[in-house]
Amino acid sequence: MKTPDYVYGPVPSRRLGLSLGVSPIPKKTCNYACVYCQLGRTDYMTNTRQNYFPVEDILDEAKAVIEGGTAFDVITIVGEGEPTLYADLGKLIRGLKRLSEKPVAVITNGALLFDVGVQAALLEADLVLPSLDAADEGVFKRINRPHGSLKFDQVIEGLRVFSQKYKGQLWIEIMLVKGINDDEDALSGFKALLETLRYDRLYINTVVRPPAEPEVEAVDPEVMGRAVDILGGLPIDLLESNGFHSDIEDDREAVLSIIKRHPMNQFEIEAFLERRGCDEVKDVLNALRRDPLVATVLYKGYETFRMK
Repeated sequence: MKTPDYVYGPVPSRRLGLSLGVSPIPKKTCNYACVYCQLGRTDYMTNTRQNYFPVEDILDEAKAVIEGGTAFDVITIVGEGEPTLYADLGKLIRGLKRLSEKPVAVITNGALLFDVGVQAALLEADLVLPSLDAADEGVFKRINRPHGSLKFDQVIEGLRVFSQKYKGQLWIEIMLVKGINDDEDALSGFKALLETLRYDRLYINTVVRPPAEPEVEAVDPEVMGRAVDILGGLPIDLLESNGFHSDIEDDREAVLSIIKRHPMNQFEIEAFLERRGCDEVKDVLNALRRDPLVATVLYKGYETFRMK
C-alpha cells in the first residue's frame, strides 16, 4: 500500500479520540508562522485561498480509506497547513459528510474567520476548533507572526461573528508560551475576549512537542493552574489519547505515514510498533535517524521525529 497523499491516520487526538486526518494544503503552507508550531517554520506564507489539490481526488482517497473499514471517531480537516486556505473547503466538508456518519471537524488558526466564504464553509462542519493565542496586536505579531495583510482586530472580530453564527460545537484552544502570553495582563485579556464569544469548550495548552523556534518554552505548572482558574478551561494535557494507528503493513512506512503530518516522539513510536507486534523496534528507529528526509529533534531529553 502506498503512503496516502491526502488522508492519514487515524492518529490520537486528546480532544477528539481517533482522528482520521484529511490534509487539503501543501506542507507548511500557512498564513501564520507561529513560534510554537510543531511542524517547524512555515515554508510558504500566503493569505490567498486556492484549490491546491482537486477536491475529487481528496474525496476519492477518503472514500477508499473509509470503505476499507478503518476504525475512527472523527474526520478532522487539518494536516500540514491552514485548511481554511483551501478554496473548496465547503465542498470538501459536504463530501466527507456524505461518506461517513462520523462528525467532521476542522482545526484552524482562525485567521480567516472574518471571510464570509470561510464562514459559509465552516458552517457545514460539525466541530470547529480555532486557536486564540493573543489578546492584543503586539502579542499576536510576536507569537503567531501573521501574514502582513492580517490585523488582530479583524481576526478577533471574525472569531466573534463566527461564534455567534455557528450552530455546531465550537472548541477554542489557547496555546500558552512562557514569557509571551502567560502573564496576568495576558490572562486578563483572554478572559475579556472570551466573554464576547459563544463557545462550547475551552482548552488551554502549552508547548509539548519541539517548536519552530528553539527558545520557545512551556509555561510552568503553576502558571497553567492560574490560567485554568482565571479562564475556566481544561488543560489539554489531562486528556487521554488512544494511540496511533496505520493500516500500512510495513512498520517503517507506517511510521513515516504518520510523521508526515503528526510528529511522534521515540516513546510513541515504540508503543505504536509494539502494539503492531514489531520485533525490530530499534532497527526501525535507527532507520528513521538515518533517513535524510526525517528530522530528528532532541527536545526535553527525548527524540521527536518529523518530516523535513
